[in-house]
Amino acid sequence: MAITFLLLFWNCSYGQKKFRVEVKETGTWREIYTLVDEEGKIIRQLDTAKYYLSFNNDQYVYFAVFGKKGSSGWTAIDAHENELFKVYNTSQGEPSPDYLIENKIRIVDENAKIGFANERGETIIHPRFDMVTSFYKNKAIIGQLCKEVPWDEHAKETDCQHYSIGCEKHGYINNKGIVIKIGAYSFDQIMKEIGWKMPDD
Repeated sequence: MAITFLLLFWNCSYGQKKFRVEVKETGTWREIYTLVDEEGKIIRQLDTAKYYLSFNNDQYVYFAVFGKKGSSGWTAIDAHENELFKVYNTSQGEPSPDYLIENKIRIVDENAKIGFANERGETIIHPRFDMVTSFYKNKAIIGQLCKEVPWDEHAKETDCQHYSIGCEKHGYINNKGIVIKIGAYSFDQIMKEIGWKMPDD
């Protein structure tokens, strides 16, 4: 029993290894991605047939965000290349994966519901919201009964599909994901009530 517990603890700790992504330009459209640990040792080189875009800075992290070929959206992987979750795209119609704000990053499930993970790559608020902002001072605005509202008419499906999200109800949650208020309020009403601000405002 004790041995099993120790093995589980070791596996859990080892799975949370910090690393950074080294990007090597090849002079073509292809880039080589290498995961390096805090001692500068190479953990693994990623298969460039799988990954096409890296959204990572040069810091040591518990997960990295990539565009993965044959997979929609953005994929977060750990040091062992395990897929942890899909990262929410913040700007509809262009590549813009979410990032950590107040130690939380928005994630999405297969039904496009949104939740949050922390800096260690652990899901802390399971995806269940139609719309949710990033956190500001431990509060985030949520929306219910939401739909996509296109910015302009698009002649073809291959055109850029920019759109906003319009919701019939708005409210907010605390940093545990508990709904504090929801109802027939506008986004602006809730924003003013809780003093929410956009990141970097």
